[in-house]
Amino acid sequence: MRAFREAVESRDMDAVEALLAEDVVFTSPVVHKPYQGRAITAAILRGVLRVFEDFRYVKEIGEADGADHALVFATRVGDRELTGCDFLHVNEAGLIDEFTVMVRPLSGARALAEAMGAQFERIAREAASA
Repeated sequence: MRAFREAVESRDMDAVEALLAEDVVFTSPVVHKPYQGRAITAAILRGVLRVFEDFRYVKEIGEADGADHALVFATRVGDRELTGCDFLHVNEAGLIDEFTVMVRPLSGARALAEAMGAQFERIAREAASA
């Protein structure tokens, strides 16, 4: 998942979106129902990059040519430090078709939920215009 990691770390959202399968399923750490589709997933990830500060991946787990990958990250939302993990699955075409995010601690997850809630109207507009 080097291409994904490099795209996120360089904040190249066009490159990130190009790595998402059309039918990608995104599971948020703060919303109970998964989101389906490239447009909404890309819009959510754009929103995340707007609210995450000092984002960096600190560890990558998985075989380079495998289908499953885990990217551990550290970041901040406001005054809350977060540690999290992006769990990615790639399909036979090498595109991400499953994207699950987990974060800790609870206070950080709450800060993330609040910050993303404030972004969601914009996220919905971005997804609709894609």
